Amino acid sequence: MPDFASPAALAAGLAATGYLADEGLAMAGFLALRLHRPIFLEGDAGVGKTAFAAALAETAGVELIRLQCYEGLDASHALYDWDFARQVLHLRAVETAAHGTLAAADLEADLYDRRFLLARPLLQAVERAPCVLLVDEVDRADDEFEAYLLEVLADAAVTVPELGRITAAVPPVVVVTSNRTREVHDALKRRCLYHWVGHPTPEREAAILRRRLPGLDERLAAQVAAATAHLRTLDLIKPPGVAESIDWAAALGALSADTLTAELADATLGVVLKVREDITLATGAIGAH
Repeated sequence: MPDFASPAALAAGLAATGYLADEGLAMAGFLALRLHRPIFLEGDAGVGKTAFAAALAETAGVELIRLQCYEGLDASHALYDWDFARQVLHLRAVETAAHGTLAAADLEADLYDRRFLLARPLLQAVERAPCVLLVDEVDRADDEFEAYLLEVLADAAVTVPELGRITAAVPPVVVVTSNRTREVHDALKRRCLYHWVGHPTPEREAAILRRRLPGLDERLAAQVAAATAHLRTLDLIKPPGVAESIDWAAALGALSADTLTAELADATLGVVLKVREDITLATGAIGAH
């Protein structure tokens, strides 16, 4: 991994990929790299947590390995699994070639060889490091899943009972994200540096829009950023994130709009808001910004 001289140097590297990190996030990322500690990013959906991991991998010039969490996620999908079909084929081939001369214990031991192990994201990150491992939306997984992460977070290692412990030669950079749909256990948080990723200021969001949509008019970018910030002050079920703000600006560009009028805002609310009650509440709430 490259050795960034300062948080500002990391922020500049991220900006070169199109990701504009504020001072707090740049500091958290810099310390995670310098101290070889995982970073736990928490915040509302759409504030750029996942994009940060992708930008960090691009900035460092390493592979991004992503584990998308979901309810029911278990070790066979997150850590490793045995390739049962290949094991059976190997067993039959060996039995045929040996004509029954191999001891059962030797044959069984041969089945649990590394070549028959299917590496899932956590094991992939340990074996392929240096890399960036993104454990995305850990709050969507069951509480029990967090136990699988602790060894990777603390020791950059995975234990396979049949093979022993596999440790990374270089610890992967681990980014764990949560939308806070449930509380994550302290055991996981204690192993990480923590940073809350908030919504950007209208000025920084306008800069993000211009960076992501190079042809966007500067005035329209400022209007969209201000309107999105205003929507977040309403009592919405799902306030819009930066991703929705980018979609909104892109939609207005597709309509060849150069100004966000109240009428145009109401007509395009379905781009930025995805809940009927939120659209009803926001209709008429946006004037010309």
